[in-house]
Amino acid sequence: MTDPRYESLRAAVEPVSRETFEELVRFESLFLKWNQRINLAASSTLSDVWGRHIVDSAQLATLAPAATRWLDLGSGGGFPGLVLAFLMRERGGAIDLVESNRKKAGFLQAMVGEFNLPARIVARRIEDAPGIVGQPQVVTARALASLPLLLELASPWLLAGATALFHKGRDYRLEVEESGQRWSFDLVEHGSSTDSEGVVLEIRNLSVR
Repeated sequence: MTDPRYESLRAAVEPVSRETFEELVRFESLFLKWNQRINLAASSTLSDVWGRHIVDSAQLATLAPAATRWLDLGSGGGFPGLVLAFLMRERGGAIDLVESNRKKAGFLQAMVGEFNLPARIVARRIEDAPGIVGQPQVVTARALASLPLLLELASPWLLAGATALFHKGRDYRLEVEESGQRWSFDLVEHGSSTDSEGVVLEIRNLSVR
């Protein structure tokens, strides 16, 4: 009988191997163990880590399938950065994860080592990362900040041509409107595959007004 978790993952991102699925299942278990010592995610979301965090993160891979250079800002417990790293290992590519919290960065590094992931942990503040992180094709961030602040933080890479893929909730339209006071950009709204009220904002061609 097919594991429903495998089916939910395949519904969000194709193709995905059975091996990658099984490693993500093991990662989920390790995440929950670490979360008992380090606050990696809100307690209200821990009953469905698979759907609310892992599958929610994985859907980004379908929005930029040809990208091989990724950057995740404020990676926290590894969403979406670590999940994307699992998917990249079979697709080719690498990702930098920027996380200033030392304990969370330690968790991320442990997971990269445990699963031999194509990821680098940058344990710095986002503002200090541009001199360390090279130019990516895609910049991601999830549950990090309002869109105006996200664009400010990601601007060193977005102004140089990177595309942003940012998870947002139901109030995103107000954030888009506010962002337009300073920035010009092309926007595509992708409905979330895991949250009927959520979206992934695809932002290209950022420039200062």
